[in-house]
Amino acid sequence: MSIQIHPSWKEKLQNEFEQDYFKSLTSFIKEEYATHTCYPKGADIFAAFDHCPFDQTKVVIIGQDPYHGPGQANGLCFSVKDGISHPPSLINIFKEITTDLGVPYPQSGNLERWANQGVLLLNATLTVRAHEAGSHQGQGWERFTDSVIKTLSEEKEQLVFLLWGGFAKKKVKFINGDKHRILTSGHPSPLSANRGYWFGNQHFSRTNAILSSLGNKIIDW
Repeated sequence: MSIQIHPSWKEKLQNEFEQDYFKSLTSFIKEEYATHTCYPKGADIFAAFDHCPFDQTKVVIIGQDPYHGPGQANGLCFSVKDGISHPPSLINIFKEITTDLGVPYPQSGNLERWANQGVLLLNATLTVRAHEAGSHQGQGWERFTDSVIKTLSEEKEQLVFLLWGGFAKKKVKFINGDKHRILTSGHPSPLSANRGYWFGNQHFSRTNAILSSLGNKIIDW
C-alpha cells in the first residue's frame, strides 16, 4: 500500500507513516488486498483526505467502517458511489437534510460534493474485507485516525465536529472544545433514528449557522 495522499495531509501525518505500527498496518493491508476482496479499492483508501485538503477542512464527520458490500465504499464515510442504492443510514441523513433545510432529497449518494467543500468524511477504519464488517479493526487504523483528529484539533481553529452515535462521541476526548464546535446526536442508523435519537438534530442548518457566523462559506448539503 503506497501512501498516496494529498500533500497537505502527507506533511501533517508524515510522522505517523514512519511509526512501526503503521508499517505493520501497511503489511497487513497489502496481504488482505492480495488474498481477499477488500473495500474501498486501493486508490480510494485515502479519498477522504484527497477530496478535503487539510487547509480547506471546515467540518469533520466521523464514521466507523467502510461499507462492505460490492461497489458501495468510495473512501468517504456514509458515502456510496454514484448509481448505488442508498444504505439505511445515508437515507436517514438525507431525510434529515430535506426537513432541516427544506431541500429535495439528493439523488446521488456520492458525498464527494461535501468533501470538496471542506467536509472531512473520516472513517475510523479505512478498509474492510468484503462482507465482513469490522474485519480490519484493531490493526492500527484507529490509532492513525485518532491522530488525524488530534492534529486537526491542535493545529486548526473553529472547526465543526459532528459526532453521531456512541462510537463517534468517544472521539470527543481528542478535540479541544474551547477551540472548536462539537455537535452530537444519535446515529443515523434505523435502530437509533427510529427511537428518536437522530431526526430533528438540525445539524446541517446548525453547522451552516456556525460557519456563517465565522465568516466562512456555508456547505451546500
